[in-house]
Amino acid sequence: MKTILTSWIGLTDLRASNNIVEAGSGPIAQAISSRTYDEICLISDFQPEDTKYYKAWLETKTKTPIFVYSERLSGPTIFSEIYEAVARVVTDIKKRHPGDMDLVFHISPGTPQMAAVWIILSKTRFPAEIIESSLNHGVRTVSIPFDISADFIPDLLRKSDKTLERLSFGLSEDAPEFEDIIHRSETMQQVIIKARRIAPRSIPVLIEGESGTGKELFARAIHKASPRINKPFITINCGAIPAELVEAELFGHEKGSFTGASTSRVGHFEEAHEGTVFLDEIGELPKNMQVKLLRILQEGEVKRIGTNKTRKVDIRIIAATNRNLMEEVAAGNFRGDLFYRLAVAVIKLPPLRKRQGDISYLVDHFLNRINKESVGEPGYRHKKISASAKNILLQHAWPGNVRELQNTLTRAAVWSLNDNINDEDIHDSLLQSPQKDQDISQFFEQPIGQGIDLNLIIKKVAVHYLEKGLSECHGNKTKAAKLLGLSSYQTLTNWLKKYEIE
Repeated sequence: MKTILTSWIGLTDLRASNNIVEAGSGPIAQAISSRTYDEICLISDFQPEDTKYYKAWLETKTKTPIFVYSERLSGPTIFSEIYEAVARVVTDIKKRHPGDMDLVFHISPGTPQMAAVWIILSKTRFPAEIIESSLNHGVRTVSIPFDISADFIPDLLRKSDKTLERLSFGLSEDAPEFEDIIHRSETMQQVIIKARRIAPRSIPVLIEGESGTGKELFARAIHKASPRINKPFITINCGAIPAELVEAELFGHEKGSFTGASTSRVGHFEEAHEGTVFLDEIGELPKNMQVKLLRILQEGEVKRIGTNKTRKVDIRIIAATNRNLMEEVAAGNFRGDLFYRLAVAVIKLPPLRKRQGDISYLVDHFLNRINKESVGEPGYRHKKISASAKNILLQHAWPGNVRELQNTLTRAAVWSLNDNINDEDIHDSLLQSPQKDQDISQFFEQPIGQGIDLNLIIKKVAVHYLEKGLSECHGNKTKAAKLLGLSSYQTLTNWLKKYEIE
């Protein structure tokens, strides 16, 4: 029977391969020197060059075959990603070695979260021996004197909980209609579950979210997952139609009903009969048209311009907005009765900065797409992105959300002269917002799983308020210093010099 050692490559292991004395030989090398294995399977979240160097170094310590699995994580402490990566690796090992085998999981390398996942899997899906190693005690088997239960590790079993939740909703495992929505964060998974739940119904849907969060993508997915899939899907941008043409576009008109109406025309609502109408930027719809839209929702009828005859239509309305419609209702800009007719099912799309773990995943996806689409274009070279450049993207606030991220990567890939997109390429590709009074809350919402530049964040906040204070005091430094809570004119001057503000 074969014995297979499986482990993450840890930072101490890399340091050992670089002859850093305090690291010793590293946990993995220590394990293979004290016991015999038929195969060594390592999982790496490090850069390919570091992983390759470590494998070559380890091969000088043993003749046992070494297999390395590259599994990129958006953070070394994210349980769901670690769990999925390890499960993939162990499943592949079992496929390569059908029949009985002894699995050994080494929990010393890597983060505590990685160790916890090894223990969970050894007690559930993949029974295995758990070992640990240290400079003082050597290599030894870890005894787990109790069964790990869901009461003890609820957060680690979140994936199973989501499966049970999905099944309780009557949802299948696969959702091909939503496959274009690239994600792996739990935040987006919850939104998609809600969207899938309401898709088969004909009730109106209101999708709220900032610009670029994918509202139309969700609307199309809901339509595809509904019984109306083979019927029309009509998109109407309520803010792009001139006010004087809105009624004719939506409801149609009869020949001669107004100057220029040389023929009769079917409106968008009639055109979408038995299908779905997606009303993008519904907050831009003129108030006189809001009344007519309310009639469609209430009566299922439309009336063309130039006739008193009504026509029955069977349509589903999906509306979207980047505004807060409740505030618009309170301000008198949007009809309350229409709002409550539209907001039967409300889908709130989170901004990209709140989708923990999705940015790294989207960067890889978009860059792969850009490379595929650019094959054969004159002068284009296959592009990769450096770790530091990717980190800049992870720290950016993304006011334009997914659309801005995709466009930024496209610019960087086109402008980069080398195969590797570097920091300078990313800085050149990021668009600077012309608005000085940006939302300061963005500085408190940045994920820190990949690390942040605290000095840069402090600088941005300081510059924001220093400029704001000077502006409101019309350049009077004495008044600005008092307004900003600084002790004196000279203190303000020192701050301005520090942050290079004229």
